[in-house]
Amino acid sequence: MLPFRRVAILGDGGMGTALAVLLARRVEQVWLWSRSREYHDTLVARRENVRYLPGVQIPDEVRLTCETEPITETDLWVVAIPTVYLRQTLAQLRPLASCPTPAVSVAKGLEIATFARPSQIICEELGPRPVAVFSGPSHAEELSRGLPTSMVVAASDQDQARAVQTLFMSDRLRVYTQTDTIGVELAAALKNVIAIAAGISDGLGFGDNAKAALLTRAIPELIRFGTAFGACRETFFGLAGIGDLITTCISRHGRNRRVGELIGRGMPLVSVLGGMQQVAEGVYTVRSVYEKAQRLGLDLPIATEVYRVLYQGKAPQEAVLDLMMRQPKGE
Repeated sequence: MLPFRRVAILGDGGMGTALAVLLARRVEQVWLWSRSREYHDTLVARRENVRYLPGVQIPDEVRLTCETEPITETDLWVVAIPTVYLRQTLAQLRPLASCPTPAVSVAKGLEIATFARPSQIICEELGPRPVAVFSGPSHAEELSRGLPTSMVVAASDQDQARAVQTLFMSDRLRVYTQTDTIGVELAAALKNVIAIAAGISDGLGFGDNAKAALLTRAIPELIRFGTAFGACRETFFGLAGIGDLITTCISRHGRNRRVGELIGRGMPLVSVLGGMQQVAEGVYTVRSVYEKAQRLGLDLPIATEVYRVLYQGKAPQEAVLDLMMRQPKGE
C-alpha cells in the first residue's frame, strides 16, 4: 500500500503536470492546483498543458483545481512552483497553514533577497512542517513520457524520505534517499547557473572539449559553495549534483542552457527572457549566488563570469578569455 492516498501538486508548470501524470493511476486522488483561474480553465478544456508540456495528455484521473479547499483534504503537498514566484504564490495559500500536511519541494533555485532555499520558504509561508526535497536529472518532457529517470529525495526524517520514495518509485522512475537537504537544494540551484555558462559555450560555437572542461571545473564550485553552508561534499557527486548538472548542460530541454546559448549568439538578456514562457531559474539564482559569494570570499569563477555577462554587460567572449587566462595552478 502506498504511504499517501491523496496528493496535491501545487503548480501547473511542466514538472507539476508531469508528476500529476505520473501519479494519476498510482494514488486514490491527485489534484493539480493552478494559481491562475484562466489557465486552469484552459487545462480543463484541453486536458493538455499546451504552454508548459505540449503533447502530453492529462489523464482524467488528474483532478484540476484553482481552489484551496481540495488541498486541505490531501495527505501530501508537492510544491512545483518556480522559486522566483514561490513566496508570493504561497502567500495566497496561507489559510492552509493550519493543516499539518507534509510537503515535497521540486523547486530549484534561491530567493534573491533572502538567499532562502525553497524548503525554507515553504515553512515560512505555510508554517513549520516536514519538507522533503525531490531533485535530480529529471526534465518534465521526458518524465511525463515514461522515459527512464532517476532522482533523489532528501529529508532529515528518513521515514518521510522513504515514504516519498515509495510513492514515486516505479519501473520508469528510480528514486534514492538521503538526508542532505541543504546540499540537494544548493546543487539544484547552482547547476542552473553553470547551465547558462554551458549554453554560452554552445552559442559561441565552442566544442565538446570546452563543454567537458566546463562541467568538470564546475564540480569544485558546487562543492565549495555548498559546503560553506553545511552541505555534504558527497552530495555533489550524486544525482542532485553531477547528475543534474550533466542533464541541464547538454539537454535540448534545458531552459537555462537555452538562455545561455542565445546570449552567446549575441541576443540581449531582456530579449531572451521576453521570448520565454517558462522560468529559467539560473538567471535569478546567479544574483543570489554572486552576492553571497562576494560577502563570504568564495572563489566561484564560472558563476562570477555568468553574473558579469548577465548583469554587468560583459561580452561572453571576454568572459571566456578571462576564465582561460586565470593564474595557472594545480588541478
